[in-house]
Amino acid sequence: MTFQVLQISSTTIFVVSITLILVLRYFRSSRAFGRVGGQRLPKDLPENIVQLTKSLTSALPNSTVIAENKSIFDTLKNCHWARQECEVVPACIVRPRDVQQLCTAITVLGREYTTRPKQALGQSPEGLFAVRSGGHSPIPSAANIEGGVVIDLSLLSEVTPSDDGTSVVIGAGAKWIHVSKVLDEKGLAVIGGRSSAVGVGGLALGGGLSFFSSRFGLVCSNVISYSVVLASGSVVTASSSQNSDLWRALKGGSNNFGVVASMTVRSFPCTNIWGGFLYLPSSQAIKVLAAFHGFVARADASNPGLKYDEFAAGPMACFTYIQKLGIQAISVNLVSTQPPESQEKWPPCWKTSGFKSLWWFWNTCKTRSLTSMTDEMCALNPPGKRQVFATTTVQNDTSTLAVAHSAYYNAISSIRHVKGMIWTLVLQPFLPIWARKGFGNPLGLDEGTPEPLVIVSFTINWTDQKDDECVKATTRQAIEQIDDFATINKTGHRYRYLNYCGEWQDPFKGYGEENLRFLQATSRKYDPEGLFQKGCTGGFKLGMPDKGSGALQ
Repeated sequence: MTFQVLQISSTTIFVVSITLILVLRYFRSSRAFGRVGGQRLPKDLPENIVQLTKSLTSALPNSTVIAENKSIFDTLKNCHWARQECEVVPACIVRPRDVQQLCTAITVLGREYTTRPKQALGQSPEGLFAVRSGGHSPIPSAANIEGGVVIDLSLLSEVTPSDDGTSVVIGAGAKWIHVSKVLDEKGLAVIGGRSSAVGVGGLALGGGLSFFSSRFGLVCSNVISYSVVLASGSVVTASSSQNSDLWRALKGGSNNFGVVASMTVRSFPCTNIWGGFLYLPSSQAIKVLAAFHGFVARADASNPGLKYDEFAAGPMACFTYIQKLGIQAISVNLVSTQPPESQEKWPPCWKTSGFKSLWWFWNTCKTRSLTSMTDEMCALNPPGKRQVFATTTVQNDTSTLAVAHSAYYNAISSIRHVKGMIWTLVLQPFLPIWARKGFGNPLGLDEGTPEPLVIVSFTINWTDQKDDECVKATTRQAIEQIDDFATINKTGHRYRYLNYCGEWQDPFKGYGEENLRFLQATSRKYDPEGLFQKGCTGGFKLGMPDKGSGALQ
């Protein structure tokens, strides 16, 4: 079946050129939107929170920042990527300087949790505390909490390669820019994030996609060991030989078991990669969808043509509506982790793809450092605006991909009035075999179909709080339209990539019942009182039944 999507009329070369200049200027100027400053102080705090803040300040006087210290408090509070998270005002922010201080903070929080009346916890759906690694999640309370305690891991940001170059110890508070800059100088790389501003901890605990996933697997599947602070305040090592159940659970189980202070990950030789973006007019939508489908189909064992190159990363096809300019545009990220010998040439995998023959405004593809590529990825969605994610997973089916694009296109009329709206549909391949490489994980992809999948996601940003509910509702409707079609046509898949999920989605359901039970049992074992279920309620929880209520759900 050929792709059938709505298109806008082609423009003259002159108008196209002017449009490109405006688009590039818009994205660059959006960086100046900046962090949110001058926010309100927290409301009158309950007495128990006041006492908790005093306890933390007494135990960690040089690492606990309270609202009265307005300058540094506002700076730390505004470190989140999504603007709406910057508007959440915690009671205090604790910045552990080492693992021992992190243990102390969790001990104080655990004591408050176990002595607090259970009805008080029930009346406070926000919980007691949140943990922030890079602060890149737009999910409410995932890394911030109204009137509670934020554990900010940003000072736990070491990047220490081993002497033999086969592993790196990385602090959970580091961002991937910190990692790649250190490793670029040593000719090394890890299976890490694709955007420089994303935090190490959150990405790895959610599974983690990487430019190197087709070769080595997901980010989580290449973590050799974790240093974890448990609800008891003790620190343990989780590896294949120590606490191996916890080690496996952390590979996609998010923040449900403890606070990861650092992790040791595999590393390997890497100098440069080849990659960048093609920027195209929206009139190329049909051809982009066809090129995307054709390239991903190379991974299908039944396809007699060219095979999927394990050095290829992507394609990541992005269809964007920019409200301020009233236009649509397309960008496609292409990467090869094996750069061509000549700077002027494309790697064979992309030279033989349908993308090579497309007409584009601009092409940034070149041989470059990993840091350079992740910086370009980051620059396309800078901090300081309101953000929403949502995702689903489908088969690489032409009709389903066309419906995804139609859901994106048809929604524009609903959000055209939203100030500063940047409405983006992203398509990227996800091969189940990637989740089977490296160390085992509970994602539920170790069995089943080997055929290639496509992660369909929306990444949305806008300006004003008054439009929050409209944007969230429109995004959810678009995902549900795609899911409904995929369900009817049997082209869907249960897996949902946790790091792209919207707040209303349940990624653990997509791991399968057996894996969910494993995660729940692991939580019971290492956090028997449920500190990280009911005290740290942000992000995605495991649906644990109350203690003593019977069998695990």
